[in-house]
Amino acid sequence: MRAWCGLLLLATGLRLVLGWYLPLSPDEAYYWVWTHAPAGGYLDHPPMVALWIWAGSALFGDGGAGIRWMGTAATALSTVFLARAIQDFRPATQQVPPLGEAAVRGVALLQATLAIGVNAVVMTPDTPLLFFMAVLLWALGRLMVTHRARWWLVAGVALGLAFDSKYTALLPGAGMAGWLVFHGAGRAWLRRPAPWLAAGLFLLVISPVLWWNATHHWASLLRQGGRVGDWQAGRAMQFIGELVGGQAGLATPGIFLFFAGGMAWMLRHARRVPACGLLSWMVLVPTVVFVVHALGDRVQANWPVILYPMLAVAAAQLAWKWWKGAVALGAVLCVLIFVQAAFEPLPLSAHTDVALRQMGGWPQLAAQVDAIAMPDDFVTACDYGTASELALYMPQRTVVGIEPRWALFNLPHAIRGEGIMVCNPRRTFDPQFFAQVSRVGTLRRHGRIRDAEMLDVYRVRMADTLPDDLQSEIAVLSRPVRGSTE
Repeated sequence: MRAWCGLLLLATGLRLVLGWYLPLSPDEAYYWVWTHAPAGGYLDHPPMVALWIWAGSALFGDGGAGIRWMGTAATALSTVFLARAIQDFRPATQQVPPLGEAAVRGVALLQATLAIGVNAVVMTPDTPLLFFMAVLLWALGRLMVTHRARWWLVAGVALGLAFDSKYTALLPGAGMAGWLVFHGAGRAWLRRPAPWLAAGLFLLVISPVLWWNATHHWASLLRQGGRVGDWQAGRAMQFIGELVGGQAGLATPGIFLFFAGGMAWMLRHARRVPACGLLSWMVLVPTVVFVVHALGDRVQANWPVILYPMLAVAAAQLAWKWWKGAVALGAVLCVLIFVQAAFEPLPLSAHTDVALRQMGGWPQLAAQVDAIAMPDDFVTACDYGTASELALYMPQRTVVGIEPRWALFNLPHAIRGEGIMVCNPRRTFDPQFFAQVSRVGTLRRHGRIRDAEMLDVYRVRMADTLPDDLQSEIAVLSRPVRGSTE
């Protein structure tokens, strides 16, 4: 046990160093911009990721260490909740590993997945989501063992905070509701006030997100719900294959087999053991949703990651002796990914290296743009990720974003004068915003060993007058410094 705790501490330390060293991705810079416009929600996700970045940045500044450290610390802390949940969900049978071994096994299997490894270093909405899912499992495990109603209240708050991190938290929540309705042990609880009070607490915790959506034309919920609109049934086998293959990759192959075997084991006990029934419902409902979605559209690889804490609890109950090999393989793959991200030792193709290439060269690009711009120029870009990166790495400049998503942000929406715009040639921009646009050159954003992308550079002058709807799509992302805004 001490050896595994030592390995966890070592992994946490290495993750903190990587978080400080690796450049921030465009999405992380975008979430950092959210901290300058506090709100109950945003177009892409609920606000929890912004709250975590704000807290980290307040302590350690606006670099990788500050933006990412809460995610790394929370990933380590979540192991405590998960270990307790593994023990509480453990059925009283002789066919499972000893108590302490099961906890170590489940925690190690989860921590060695690529999904958890990445989310422990790179700040995304999945990072707080996975933490609160571990807290939810802890509360439900305590409920299964003690039968004390107060744990329902903890579970309601934890599920609400998970929803405030990412909307997919509704899926295991729907599984909990299914267990309450269709399992005998669950129906017994419905005659008591605790689950209903938990539902009330859940609604209270998510009320800021619902209020923001209600006052912004349900923009965020419609954006996420609208993903089901593109239905291509003829590609169902391709999408199903991508779903399974993607999870085998993110979990790593050995751990994926443990997850599948653990879930099959839990399903065999679902009717007889209430804890197994609850866990099965919480996994099956999201799984059915993802599979049905894949019959007509692509399931993004990170969506099913919400299942991983629950699958780790199930997999921990297996007595398969080769679990250490599965963990070792997962750990080695995680190390290889981060070595490639940090040092680029392998000349991967642009297609293979696309995710890692997003993280390289942003401070240098900001310096190049700053050298081109005149002292009073603003700086902008034709996509939100590049604009956010420039805002992060050019605090001395007025950096603005220009596209419809910014209309939903509580940021200054007025800009005048001339400036510099950078734009990837594969992207487009709306010329209505500008009275003048002239291309002045090209910049290269460099990775460590190769160019990451080419960017066209334009000198632009803002239109003197704009309709209100277009004016609202301009947002000042960094603090103005020389009176460029009104």
